[in-house]
Order: sequence, then structure tokens, then C-alpha cells
Amino acid sequence: MPHASKAVSAQAIVASPAVATFGLEEELFITEPTRPTLGALYVMAKLLWRNPRYYYTHSATNFARGAEVRQCLMSSVEIATRPHATIDALLEDLQVRRADLAAAAGEAYLVPVGHLFDLASPTNTGGLHLHIGVAPERRPIVYANLAYFLPVLLLLSASSPYAGGRRFGQSYRIAHSFAIGALRPDPYYRFQDLILSRRLGTIEIRALDPIWDLERLRWLLRAVATIVSLPERMPVDLERYARLREQAAHAGYTPELQRLYAELRTLVDLPEELLQRTVADTLAESVARVGLAGTYAALDNAYRTGYWQQVAPRTLRPSPIRALLGLGGYYLPKLPYIAYKAWAEWH
Repeated sequence: MPHASKAVSAQAIVASPAVATFGLEEELFITEPTRPTLGALYVMAKLLWRNPRYYYTHSATNFARGAEVRQCLMSSVEIATRPHATIDALLEDLQVRRADLAAAAGEAYLVPVGHLFDLASPTNTGGLHLHIGVAPERRPIVYANLAYFLPVLLLLSASSPYAGGRRFGQSYRIAHSFAIGALRPDPYYRFQDLILSRRLGTIEIRALDPIWDLERLRWLLRAVATIVSLPERMPVDLERYARLREQAAHAGYTPELQRLYAELRTLVDLPEELLQRTVADTLAESVARVGLAGTYAALDNAYRTGYWQQVAPRTLRPSPIRALLGLGGYYLPKLPYIAYKAWAEWH
């Protein structure tokens, strides 16, 4: 374990573009009112055509797969930032992307959770993907050190406390999503929590749930930046990692995760209360108090304004016309880029 004296402060790390760059891909659900519909494509079409040069390559849509399409075909949508050398610049960019999406969404709900609470659908999920650019010779060290501390960061982001209308734990998505999973010996294998990205040449943290709270997200980014700066390589124990990620997804802040937090705390001043009380805890309490529609209304308001408070749910009705306009205005123009990305991510 590196001594605290060897760690560089988060402020110093993010001020130096020579250390690393950071970029975010944020996936969330557009619901009308509690389920996504193909009308989300209309929102994304509006987003695209208001700034086609940027959003052609910095937005995406997802769909459920296999038999799960019968539960809900439309899944999450994605907005992405540019890479940045500082946390402040990254979060400023993210706020612009969120404002653009909110303007395009109109009355539809923007719901930043890893998994919709009334579904049990491992292919219908949303996440927060953090891309970290470092020099090629640093990638094995940074990958190993992120893998060592990642279970604590998973709990810091957990926001998927329900599945099929029943309380699951901290994150159904982390436990069951098809697109992530415990680490494998091959860091290039795409569907795991932490990868080396073939397409972008970055280290990509794929396992985080969406985080509406920018202050919580800022703490997570500070922790990641500190870990990225560590000069010594931590051991990678795949069995340990698998055990701790399951604890984070199900039980929450266990004694083993408390010990891992204590190690991380010697490097960065991460508030422990962010792990003791997760976003998932707040959302579960809200569902018990005001129900699903009220909780999604509060999440939408928090995502748009930055403040968590209960608000009256809106009356929303899906529109087949908007769905058709979205298919023609967003999905069809994006097909060539979708095909390219799918090829590049596996080759």
C-alpha cells in the first residue's frame, strides 16, 4: 500500500494535463411517465439537429435485447463530454450536455438510475462510463490501481435499489447488467467493469451507476484522479474483486468495504457518509414515501436543477407520431456511426 506522503493531492492532479484526461458518457432514461418509449428517439432527434456537429458522435440510444423487449423495448439514452484535463472543466461540460438534453426533453422525465425500478431486465440498463486517458506505459499500473479501489467507487455511485418492483439492495444493475461484470484476465474484454478500450485507447470504468448529484460525482472524480496518480502498482486479485463488487451491489457498506475505504481515505479526503448513505438508500426511502411516479418526478427535477426535493408528478402520454419522427430524425441518420462503433469496439 503506498504511503499517504507519496500521494499527490487531487487538486494538483487535475491541474496537470500531463497526468491524465477524463471524459464521461452518461446514460439515463427518458420516461413517459415511468417507462421509456420510442418517443425518446424524438428527444434525441431534437438534440441532434440543434447541434449535429457535436451530437452525431456524442450521443447514443440503447434498446433492450431478446425476450426482454416484451417488458420494454426502449432503454437508456446517452450524452457524452469531450475529454478534459481538469475535473472542473469536465463537470462544466457535463452541465452543458445535461442542459441541452433537458431542453430537448421538454415535459418528459429524465431519470438517472442504473435500472428502472419496476423492471427486471439485465439488458435494459443505464450507466456512467468514465474514460481515462494516460500514457500507454502507464495503463497497466493505472488499470491495476483502479481495479483495487473500484468496489468502493461502485457503492459511491449505486442508484438501482429496485428490480421488478421489489427492493433489491444497492444496485440491481451492478449485480445483473449484461454489459458489465467481474473482472477477467483479459482487460480488453468489453463486457466487464473496467476495460482497456480498443476504440478510444482509454481506460474505461463501465460499472458506475448514473449520479445526478454533481457534488457526489465531483468526489468520485477526485478519488479516481488520485488513484490514477499513484506511482506504484497495486495487486490485482480477481476473486477479491468479484467478492467486493457483490457486496457493494447487494449489502452495501460491509466491513470489507469499510477497510478498503480506510485505505483510500489515506489518499483522498472522501467523506465516509457518501458510502454510509447511498443514492440508492435515498431513492428507496422516496419510493416508500411517495411511490414510483413521485420518485421519478423528484429525480427528474434533481437532474435538471441540481436539488433533491419532492415535486408533483406530471401527466404524460406517449405519442406514436413522435416515435416515428424520432426513428427518421435520429436513428436512421446515426446507423452508419452505430455500425462503425460496434466494429471498432471489438477490433
